[in-house]
Amino acid sequence: MKLSEIAKILNVEIDRSKDIDIKKISKIESSSEGDISFIANPQYEKYYDTTKASALIVNKDFNPSNQRNDVILLRTDDSYNSFVKILTEFSHSAVIEKEGISAKASVGKNFTAGKKIFIDDFVCIGENCGIGDNVKIFSNCSIGDNVKIAEGTVIYSNVTVYENCEIGKNNIIHSGTIIGSDGFGQARQKDGSFKKIPQIGHVVTEENVEIGSNCSIDRATIGETRICKGVKLDNQIQIAHNVIIGENTVIAAQTGIAGSTKIGKRCMIGGQAGIVGHIEICDDVIIGASVGVSKSITKPGVYLGYRAKPQAEELKEEVRIRNLEKLEKRIKELETIIKNFTSK
Repeated sequence: MKLSEIAKILNVEIDRSKDIDIKKISKIESSSEGDISFIANPQYEKYYDTTKASALIVNKDFNPSNQRNDVILLRTDDSYNSFVKILTEFSHSAVIEKEGISAKASVGKNFTAGKKIFIDDFVCIGENCGIGDNVKIFSNCSIGDNVKIAEGTVIYSNVTVYENCEIGKNNIIHSGTIIGSDGFGQARQKDGSFKKIPQIGHVVTEENVEIGSNCSIDRATIGETRICKGVKLDNQIQIAHNVIIGENTVIAAQTGIAGSTKIGKRCMIGGQAGIVGHIEICDDVIIGASVGVSKSITKPGVYLGYRAKPQAEELKEEVRIRNLEKLEKRIKELETIIKNFTSK
């Protein structure tokens, strides 16, 4: 990619006489000639004098003491997010270029497809499926009957999408994920056994959703399990039947969310959190790692602890626990004083 192309993406002016080919993106401290890197954190400014990168994305107020003629600076309002834009361009360029349907793929009846799609070896697509423009499906994926996949979505190897599910625009679904498997619905019988409750709903993911590897998103018992616009899921997450994840919420690895829970917009949920079913979490909530949420959360804020509590309350409790040893010592001293006093 030409440096001038990168400058255009970032809306930055450069001297055309300095236009060069950029080979790859790299860390500033280990760059080579032809690489591009960035400086967003002041602690990395020390590498400016020694980096071998040919171009750097920096903030507009970056002012090195030593001006180098062999490093081209692209000055932006936000160097970090500008760098993310360029990473996105580089990471998807190889994927975007892929086109065609492999002769080793299996495609069912009444299949409709948009332009510039890619279906890899051993992909199995059921009947009555529709795939939008620029959809890329990699090897060994299984797509059930009546599935709709909107434009620009990338599905990596070994993903299963069950029947009747809807995948939105510009989704990224990583390997090993299963979308639309049965929810965990079991009706207890009089004799103590359990009878399976049929799960006849489906899963909907809206636009710009990313789902990490080895996640399970269960279909609804009736209706839908919905992952709203802009949601980002880490690896190994379990989302149960009829759950709704609000817009632009992010969830870290190994979190489990039980059935029929509704999570608001712009929430952040730490790794290994456990959330019970049939509750609601309001917008703008931050839940720490390994937190257990056993009831609805109605106020925005940070929640910590093995049973989710407001951060201030949890920190106060931690202080009390840390002071228990001192309190025990003081009590023993008081007991000794009282004993000596009463024995006189």
